[in-house]
Formats: sequence, structure tokens, C-alpha cells
Amino acid sequence: MSNGFEIDFLPVGEGERCGDAITLRWREGDRYRVMVYDGGTADYGAKLVTHIRKYFGTDHVDYVVNSHPDNDHAGGLSHVVNTMSVGEVWLHRPWEYSSQILQYFHDGRITDASLAERLQEKMSAAHDLEQAARKRSIPVNEPFAGSKIGIFTVLSPMKDRYVHDLIPAFEKSPKLAQESLAKAAVDYGRKAFQFVADKWDVEYLPDSVATSAENESSAILFGSYNEHGILLTGDAGIESLKAAADFATNLGIHLPSVVTFVQIPHHGGRHNMSTSSLNILIGEPRPLNHETRKRSAYASASAKAPSHPKRVVTNAFIRRGFNVAQTKGRSIRYSKNMPARADYSKLNYLPFYDEVEG
Repeated sequence: MSNGFEIDFLPVGEGERCGDAITLRWREGDRYRVMVYDGGTADYGAKLVTHIRKYFGTDHVDYVVNSHPDNDHAGGLSHVVNTMSVGEVWLHRPWEYSSQILQYFHDGRITDASLAERLQEKMSAAHDLEQAARKRSIPVNEPFAGSKIGIFTVLSPMKDRYVHDLIPAFEKSPKLAQESLAKAAVDYGRKAFQFVADKWDVEYLPDSVATSAENESSAILFGSYNEHGILLTGDAGIESLKAAADFATNLGIHLPSVVTFVQIPHHGGRHNMSTSSLNILIGEPRPLNHETRKRSAYASASAKAPSHPKRVVTNAFIRRGFNVAQTKGRSIRYSKNMPARADYSKLNYLPFYDEVEG
């Protein structure tokens, strides 16, 4: 039994709609531990179970973690819980805080119960996951900053920010999400062949961009294993990435010095990160003649997603010493001291693009 670890990104989604389904395995003591971090859409659960059985050789998952309640991240997890042996389930349950957040909704007709029901309906996949775990008597926990999940520590969100800032903003998110998708389609149609020159020593990822409150609620996890630092980000945005870096600093962890693997947030969308947030999270850009890239960054992006991941984003990670890979319809794997897989081909890393999206 090797003292190593592996991280698999499975392909999820069609067109612009991407999703995340990530499995991890590491040795801890005399056995391997298995984690699922997000499970894609509802129809992806069976593929997750098949993958774990085939490549991890087990019917037991120690930790099922839902980063945030969007259906393309939570949808497949109920099938995992209903089909396999599961040790713990970690997800946020905003409906549990209806009495605390009722003050933020200026509608006298809303009650604690109706608000809780509204949140359960809006986040049906996450609520179904909770119900599936309860039915099988599996412990359910919420991943707030400071929580420990195996070798991982949750860096964001803080509970107070989640309850009083993020949940009240969830009501606005459906409209924002629809507007974002519509804008992406229009932008792609207008700019499919419109690129601007990019240079190694010039980067423009402004702090003025924003993502939905659901995305910002993503549970950001950091794990350290055999001098390797693993950072899982879900769909987190600028504010949460900065909050995660600050919380890590308070724990005595300087992320730019220890992160060797990172999940690129939100499938490589440019509205989830900025130059300043990346600088404090994974470090500043390196000189062009810096040593060979030794860190890795993976993005989940569906095979037919025309604009994910963004070139301006992947260039930013390459500047900081990362080899960048993307799913694009196939499973990809990051591993250390683990047996090779005969049916996994060698990864082709993305180049540094001389032209990026205008």
C-alpha cells in the first residue's frame, strides 16, 4: 500500500453549463481515505460510484462534501449516499437559519417556515442530499471555516458571513445567473474571434468583477499531505478567495508557499478571480525565465463549453508556476506515489496564450 494520494476530476456538463465532480484518495494510517468533493448533476451520480469502485477499489466513501448548493455540484451526491457506505456528509443547510435571516426579507407575509421551505425548494439537490444522509443515519455537518474534514481544513466561509451576508443574497442569484449565462452567450457570439495580445509581464484581472452569493458560499478546503498542499475552491469568487487566504494566515499557513495543487475556481471563469486575489492565494507572477513549472492547476470545463476556461485565467496560473489542465469531456488525474492507470493517457497541459479574450 503506497503512501500517496490521487485527485480525479471527472467530466460534467454540456455547453456553457459545466459542473464539478472530484474524487480524492490518500493513505492515512493503515488504510486509504476517500473523499468526494461535489458530484455534478443528478445523472452523474452513477458515474461517480462506478469510478470509485473501479479505480479506488472500494464501496466506502469517508467524506462526501458539497461545496455549495448549485445543482451542478450537489446533484449527483445523493446517489453516492444512497448507493455506497458513507462516513460523513458535509454541506451547508441555509434553511436551518430562516429565523435568523427573516429580518433581511422585507415581506410581512414570509414566516420562518415559508422561508425555510423556499430555500429548500431553491436548493433541492442539497436538501435531497441532507435527507438521504438522515435516512441512512449518516452524520451531517456544515463546512464552516475551521472545520476539519480528514486531512483538510475549511478556510471559508466563516459562519457569520454565511448566515448574515450570503444567504440573504441567494434570492438575487437566479436572476444574476440567468443574466450571466445570457451575457456569456452574447459575448461569445460577438467575440468568438476577437482576442487581444497578452504578455507575460502584463496581467489584467480586475477586482471589479463579481459572482453569485451561492458561488461565494463555496466551502474552500486546504489539505497538507507529504509536503503537498491541496486547495479545493468550488465556485468561490474574489471575496471568498481573499477570506480563505486571510484565514489560512491566521492559522499560520502561507498558502502561496505551500500550495502545489489547486482547483481553478468556477471552471476558469474570469468573474471569480482577480490579480490581487490570486496573489495572496497562490503567489505573485514569476519571471519569464523562472524555473520549470512544478505546481498544477485543474479546471472542470465541459467538452463543448466555448469559453471555459478563459485564456486570461489559465495564463494567470501559468505565470504563477502552474501546469494547467482541463477536463473537456474526459477524466483527468493528479497523483503522487500512486500506480499508473493503463486507460489514462498522458495529460496535455495548456500553453501560455499570446492572445486572450478581449
